[in-house]
Amino acid sequence: MKRIIVGISGASGVELGLSFIKALPKEIEKYIIVSDHAKIVFEKESNTFLLDDENIGAVTASGSFKTDAMAIIPCSMNTLAKITHGIADNLLTRTAAVMIKEKRPLLLAPREMPFSAIALENMLKLSQLGIHIAPPVMGYYAKAGTLEDMENFLIGKWFDLLGIEHNLFQRWEGA
Repeated sequence: MKRIIVGISGASGVELGLSFIKALPKEIEKYIIVSDHAKIVFEKESNTFLLDDENIGAVTASGSFKTDAMAIIPCSMNTLAKITHGIADNLLTRTAAVMIKEKRPLLLAPREMPFSAIALENMLKLSQLGIHIAPPVMGYYAKAGTLEDMENFLIGKWFDLLGIEHNLFQRWEGA
């Protein structure tokens, strides 16, 4: 993998998106899109300020910009619904629409619980299009002892789906 786009939308858990970015191998080019709502959540959760995604003309908004994958971590229900229904009203949703039309790998990590029937229908529709729907759900076989161990497990599972080599957690070897 040479190039990845990472989106951070306005769901709780923006720190998980940042941890994903930090864990990416250094040789991969990273293009980061932060939604306006993510900026608000991030400011509340971490007292840090980020840029928004109002630049609809950015390089990631075009299918001619070659990229290997995109991940939206976390993915709010609003962003999920927009992507499902083809609403591309900001750089984040426009870039996701490009990934779908170009049939490039797209991973969404919905961060909501419980999921409503509408959200589940949206996830099903996207999954049927080949989009990876991968909420941050722990595998207890990983025996995570710390928050960092839990994050490494989740990030490692996402890396697996995107074809990124890693050694972030110990794999299951059977009983």
